[in-house]
Amino acid sequence: MSAPALSKTVPISTIEISANNERSVATAAWLFAVAAIVLAMVVVGGATRLTGSGLSITQWDPIAGAIPPLNPRAWAQAFDLYRATPQYRLVNRGMSLGEFQFIFWWEWSHRLLGRLLGVVFFAPFVALLATRRLPRRLIWRCAVLFFLGGLQGAVGWWMVKSGLEARVSVAPERLATHLGLALILFVSLIWTGLEAWRGPARAARRDGWTWASSALALGVFLQCLLGALVAGNKAGLIDNDWPLMAGRFVPDDYWAGGLWSTLAHNASAVQFNHRFLAYALLAGGLAMAVSAQVRRTTPPPVRRLAVLAAGLLTVQVMLGIGTLVWGVPLAMALAHQATAALLLATATTFAWRARRI
Repeated sequence: MSAPALSKTVPISTIEISANNERSVATAAWLFAVAAIVLAMVVVGGATRLTGSGLSITQWDPIAGAIPPLNPRAWAQAFDLYRATPQYRLVNRGMSLGEFQFIFWWEWSHRLLGRLLGVVFFAPFVALLATRRLPRRLIWRCAVLFFLGGLQGAVGWWMVKSGLEARVSVAPERLATHLGLALILFVSLIWTGLEAWRGPARAARRDGWTWASSALALGVFLQCLLGALVAGNKAGLIDNDWPLMAGRFVPDDYWAGGLWSTLAHNASAVQFNHRFLAYALLAGGLAMAVSAQVRRTTPPPVRRLAVLAAGLLTVQVMLGIGTLVWGVPLAMALAHQATAALLLATATTFAWRARRI
């Protein structure tokens, strides 16, 4: 009688590299960590805008700019550069050095997170490539994500420059572009991380949930861009009644004489557009949640994600109303922005899961 064959223990690293390198938990964890840094950047960027700090650093130096002023002379030089800006001359004239340092640290922290993002992305990317733990089908996607991160830094400086020449704040459309690119990076990291975590789908789903979840994700993204236009135009500081605007459903001064002027630069119009899309998203999200519960054929993960998205939509609308009627308090405004990003992450996961059987 022959001796039984000895079983072999296969290392986890071998499993991750096998099966055509289809999936990798390490890659997923890395991408989700990078997405968390992007989320932090969005929130800190919101605080930078709300505190009027975005124009406090008037130069773009990706390397040396990581070191803040370390002595009185360096602080005086940084303050002198800021005092040459229109924002200081027309808005903050007479600001003390201590007040300047307050806004400087917000902007510096925002830029530091951007630098940290580059390091946290690039170093593990190289390590995962070297150890062949990065799924081959995701290598090109990760390379595109790295490019988007670098582009985001350049767009950020392009945005800041708009407020250093003839304006006292950044151009609203550039602010929306900056935020929009950050959110594209954010959702792409989440989507790619999910692909690394679960591997390729056994089959693709094409049904009503596919289209409904995609429409929800796109709508939430567009709503975030409208929120950036509201912020850029300081539209949250006017028409602070609700549910009407200055006693009317559509404000009297909605039309500004041109399509671009109305949609991008008219405070009343951008606030109305932001409100209207919020109502539409809430109605659609609640309808999807109810439908997911009623339809017995709805897969449990889809059902749970539909309910979670509807819950976050409800919270987000309530935060938006509170932020408006109470005059944009900092803590509530930041909660509104953070919840928007979490809602977008949920909608993205919903759209991803709805495509997989």
